Amino acid sequence: MRIGELAERAGTTTRTLRYYESRGLLRARRDLNGHRTYDEADLKLLRQIRTLRDFGFDLEETRPFVECLRAGHPEGDSCPASLMVYRRKLDELDALIGELRAVRAQVGAQLARAERARDGLAAEALVPGGPEPRCELGGQEQ
Repeated sequence: MRIGELAERAGTTTRTLRYYESRGLLRARRDLNGHRTYDEADLKLLRQIRTLRDFGFDLEETRPFVECLRAGHPEGDSCPASLMVYRRKLDELDALIGELRAVRAQVGAQLARAERARDGLAAEALVPGGPEPRCELGGQEQ
């Protein structure tokens, strides 16, 4: 198949395929007229790259999976190098989850503080002569 058909079947663009070729992830063969030609194995390889990219892997992280497929393995993640990339990605995700939990805890604490402050102001407003409750985020007063 030609580059346009491969791009369409893989759900990508010819520009992306040329970029992958320039990075050594995709190997084009040439027909007698010099046009790039590809086969089903190339489509499988592109689907592997796309799946990994959808999971947040950067392009270079897909290389061991591509090489595994090229080596004749039925799946790109059946080689030791691919498994190492999975392990690194899981470690990276665990670290990000930890960071997000910490940020969530901080935001939760800020919300609790803000609600206490609001409740305190509301209670003061109920006292005769107390301040009028006001919200600066509620828009312009008219």
